[in-house]
Amino acid sequence: MFTMLTVDQYAELITQKTALQPDVGIILGSGLGGLADLVEEPVFIDYASLPQFPVSTAPGHLGRFVIGKLCGKPVICMQGRLHYYEGHPMANIALPVRLMRRLGVKTLLVTNACGGVNYDFEVGDIMVIDDHINLLGTNPLIGPNADEFGPRFPDMSYAYDPQLRAVADQAGQQLSLPLRHGVYLAYSGPSYETPAEIRAFRILGADAVGMSTVPETIVANHCGMRVLGLSLVTNMAAGMGDKRLDGEHVIAIANQRAKVLEALVSQIVKLLPKG
Repeated sequence: MFTMLTVDQYAELITQKTALQPDVGIILGSGLGGLADLVEEPVFIDYASLPQFPVSTAPGHLGRFVIGKLCGKPVICMQGRLHYYEGHPMANIALPVRLMRRLGVKTLLVTNACGGVNYDFEVGDIMVIDDHINLLGTNPLIGPNADEFGPRFPDMSYAYDPQLRAVADQAGQQLSLPLRHGVYLAYSGPSYETPAEIRAFRILGADAVGMSTVPETIVANHCGMRVLGLSLVTNMAAGMGDKRLDGEHVIAIANQRAKVLEALVSQIVKLLPKG
């Protein structure tokens, strides 16, 4: 039976491939991996090249780290994330975030493709995540606490950093790009939600729904990282229209709006203070 390496061992393998110490981590959601093409002097590290490292299986996720510079800032991108619905235990989803922290990342930008729950939203909108609701039925911090990363009971009052949200708004203004704000609800998937579930989520206060982001955000907060979440509305949720939902449509819309989100993320990174 094979076992995964420790976070420190994975970090050592990566530092053997590049001397760059990233300040910013970026997790790229479905159809949004093209941002990695903007990274200068990139070093590509496939997840599969790291011994027993969990691998992405979701459509549109290449499954590799891209390390280099974006707008002059040292960054590490996850070009493909890990989802709970793929069968990954939460410990696997926590691993890349903790690895990025060990490599030096202090700020984490998390992107996703999501379904709109708020009737005021439209397909193609970009939502800055102000808060989240975890309906995954589990938490990545369950089990023995990783004391070397954070406390047993981390505070989540400001899971999505208010100052980073303000930076996102500033970047949107500079690009003449209106941004939404709202609450992201995480649902396990892989089936899409029913219309009744969407009505319930709306009552709970959700503006958007998706199958990712929340586990990484919880782990990042536990590690002491600042988090900014951006959701691209690729469809209106079940019961809000007469169209059936499918993954190919989600990726198609994400591809159509990818350049806009890439420009926004680049501008946000440009506005981040150094260090």
